[in-house]
Amino acid sequence: MKFTINRNLFIENLNNVMRAISSKATIPILSGIKLDLTEDELTLTGSDTDISIEIKIPVNEDLNVESTGSIVLPARFFSEIVKKLPGKDFSFEVKESFQTQIVSENSEFTINGLDANNYPRLPEISDAASFTISGKTFREIINETQFATSNDQTRAILTGVRFFFNPDSIKAVATDSHRLSQRTIALENGPQSETDLIIPGKSLQELARIIAEADPEVKVCPGDNQALFVIGNLSFYSRLLDGNYPDTDRLIPTEKTTSIEFDIPELSSALERASLLTHAGRNNVVTLTLDVGNQTAKLSGKSAEIGNVEEDVSFRNLEGNNLEISFNPDYMRDALRASVTDSVIMNFTKPLRPFVINPDKEDVDFVQLITPVRTY
Repeated sequence: MKFTINRNLFIENLNNVMRAISSKATIPILSGIKLDLTEDELTLTGSDTDISIEIKIPVNEDLNVESTGSIVLPARFFSEIVKKLPGKDFSFEVKESFQTQIVSENSEFTINGLDANNYPRLPEISDAASFTISGKTFREIINETQFATSNDQTRAILTGVRFFFNPDSIKAVATDSHRLSQRTIALENGPQSETDLIIPGKSLQELARIIAEADPEVKVCPGDNQALFVIGNLSFYSRLLDGNYPDTDRLIPTEKTTSIEFDIPELSSALERASLLTHAGRNNVVTLTLDVGNQTAKLSGKSAEIGNVEEDVSFRNLEGNNLEISFNPDYMRDALRASVTDSVIMNFTKPLRPFVINPDKEDVDFVQLITPVRTY
């Protein structure tokens, strides 16, 4: 196996494949990156069993093939070597006993490889039920829901985001049982029938980073226990979570007794200041006190070790009953960061019942829910 390739082109693709490679691989060969070279293309593959990424680089003026073959190399070392090579191009040659030589200008490395035949095969997923969506739309809905997934593996189903792909819309919901985020966006060419997938939050995080600020077309191919997402020359495989996701629709209150509208920058700044003290204490809690008669909204927090903070927060509109409610400020901050409008409307029922955060625009279908904290 021997080829010469443009270093920047290779690094650009290598960086994406590296997203799928874990430093704590349970199967030793998965700490490596697989290179498979044919007369037509160079394929790079990385996997940690949860995520697999395959990228095909076609043969062109930046990639010159001398002989075909395949090899698995230690991913971290190989990546660092290529990034630090001095030249514009580098040559790559596999010799006897999987010894691999990498040469660029006056720099030469030889590293030990592994037999690519021992590398696990990627799943075969039919594209019979596939459909395409805008990368921008997909990344947006990931960023607006994924943060609310759980990190607790004892309820593994909550570590994923549940997606409902319909012919005309995409709905995603995530909850860690303390908060919830649900977003629905219109689609033009969704699947022929509803497709229900629960995708791990960590997979979605990497997928959003790959999509980045661009707006590529994303081809979605649902499988039985894996899903394939194709973006240009990149194939991203993710395992799917199996189990009964909670019926989140029944968790969202339909009534309200108190409602207030905040400008996001104003409320975010007040939360940051309150959190300076609450983060220092064992109980990371802030309290929002709403006085409808006097038309005031007050945010307060305290730390037994340091002191307390109290601040009047400006708002646009307040109506209903007086209310005092306590919550985790980090949950609120995450919710405000994910919001897609300049202001939000919060609807409350009781001091110990979950409250809803909605955009100030009725045409934006985005619901966030936060469970309050009992302070007495």
